[in-house]
Amino acid sequence: MEVNKLINSINDAVSEVVDGSTIMIGGFGEAGSPVELIHALIDNGSKDLTIIANNAGNGKIGLGALIGQRQVKKVICSFARSPKSITFKEQYEKNEIELEVVPQGTLAERIRSAGAGIPGFYTATVVGTPLANGKESKMFDGKEYILEKALAADFAFVKAENADRYGNLSFNKTARNFNPIMCMAAKQTIVQVKNIIDITKTDPEKVVTPGIFVDKIVEVKNPIIETHAIENGEVYPWSNLIQKH
Repeated sequence: MEVNKLINSINDAVSEVVDGSTIMIGGFGEAGSPVELIHALIDNGSKDLTIIANNAGNGKIGLGALIGQRQVKKVICSFARSPKSITFKEQYEKNEIELEVVPQGTLAERIRSAGAGIPGFYTATVVGTPLANGKESKMFDGKEYILEKALAADFAFVKAENADRYGNLSFNKTARNFNPIMCMAAKQTIVQVKNIIDITKTDPEKVVTPGIFVDKIVEVKNPIIETHAIENGEVYPWSNLIQKH
């Protein structure tokens, strides 16, 4: 049977996301953020979502828009605030959304651990801080460490530069960030990709994420540049009902 993970419609790609799902969203700020997949999720209407990401969105595009539509009940991230973080701040100050802060290195390792089948690990990162409250601690060689548990998800939304129909992925420089480990830590990985390449042109030495970790691929040739959209005051759902990209 021929393998083909390409999905024609971005809305079809996210159609299995239901209320209460936990979703990992790749990206470090704008770099590697799957904005179009997030917008399709807004259109899908799923709510009471738990989002695992590096930050809590900017402006009213992408993750910021998803939160603004009140579809998110909890965010697990490292940086909840940024100069252009609007929707999360508004809801958090009114106790309308939950937040779990995880140091960035710990966040990456919790995700990686889930993908590697490791239930937890010890780290000294949060020792002596409120983030250690309620967590198991142990002494190793006279030093205290805190137990951090693996972090998995129902879905991972990922942005890649290139993919073939088998799901083999490569990324654009630092846009790689959290994306590869999220592919490994979710039950279903959905990828928006700029370029679909023929399987015969896939260079194994350049594959970062093997297709075994990918379930669905949708082509987005001209992805939104989040910074420009925010600077232009754009809001999703598009107020003029016309997508310019």
